Amino acid sequence: MSRVAFYAPLKAPDHPVPSGERTMARLLQRALAVAGFAPEVASTLRTRDPQGSRHPGLKAESLAEAGRLVAAYRTDPPALWFTYHVYYKAPDWIGPAVSRALGIPYVVAEGSRAPKRARGPHALGHAGAESALDTAALILVMNRRDRPALEAARPGGQVLADLPPFLDPADWPATLPGRAPGPLRLLAVAMMREGDKLASYRLLAEALARVGDRPWTLDVAGDGPAAAEVAALLAPFGERVRRHGAVAPAGLSALYAAAGLLVWPAVNEAYGMALLEAQAHGCPVVAGGYGGVPDVVRDHVTGRVTPPGDAPALAAAIRDLMDAPDTLAAMRDAALAFAREERGLDAAAARLRAALVPLLRGQA
Repeated sequence: MSRVAFYAPLKAPDHPVPSGERTMARLLQRALAVAGFAPEVASTLRTRDPQGSRHPGLKAESLAEAGRLVAAYRTDPPALWFTYHVYYKAPDWIGPAVSRALGIPYVVAEGSRAPKRARGPHALGHAGAESALDTAALILVMNRRDRPALEAARPGGQVLADLPPFLDPADWPATLPGRAPGPLRLLAVAMMREGDKLASYRLLAEALARVGDRPWTLDVAGDGPAAAEVAALLAPFGERVRRHGAVAPAGLSALYAAAGLLVWPAVNEAYGMALLEAQAHGCPVVAGGYGGVPDVVRDHVTGRVTPPGDAPALAAAIRDLMDAPDTLAAMRDAALAFAREERGLDAAAARLRAALVPLLRGQA
């Protein structure tokens, strides 16, 4: 079994704070193992810097870490280096240096180029990310928004391959309870923090106000420093809204299974793991069409994808599905099959195997 050095500069797989980023890092490790590889975390050094001011020091730490790893791997190198999520706020200075020194392929899953960051406070992070992406023999594209820039700057010989976001059905129950009759149970699952998450909650509140005349309830799973602001946004809806705070996986699974529709504006989401998890429980989704959201929700098949930032369109999609119970029922079946089969762990492992094995053959 070929060893793979695994690195996630934005958030390591064992980071204590849960997030979609951490979930995907863990899922990639699992998919690599199912594909026949042996992933091992090479480093937990986090290069994330939202402001850019810490990147000079982080680059120095990264290069020192790379030197240590080269010495450690010299007599028994891994078959390849695999980095998850490279962009200007979280560049990878370790993987390219180690890969060059050891003569092994360097692979990136979810890499983003941002030419407008070449100057200003993020210039060093931008340069680090660009250099890493230029070095990669293979980039696995997980977000359709990233592909045009990756294509435009692709060096000769570099391969781009699609790896759509996925989940492991084993993480969620195989037997799903039926949904209770009564008002449509809506669900939102997201952390509560300033920025895009809070902007999404604002749009959600605006959309709900536009369907206030219809029968519905809303469960909200999530917590964070902006919890008070979210509570204020949802307060006008009174007892129709139930806030659950941070929810453990078993409780979250129960909420997904009981919900009739997950609703989320998804402001600037890369793709949104909660959208995929809901569908794995037979819960259709109405979401704003930012980034890779159209890659995890099949519009008019497993849910509805509405124009980004458009609360009236979000509300209209909710109304349409309330008025079409047969359509909603068909979407439940389609969502379940889509998430568990087409976007399941085995399908992702097959894609990884098909993309990585040629690289190793090229090393032979």
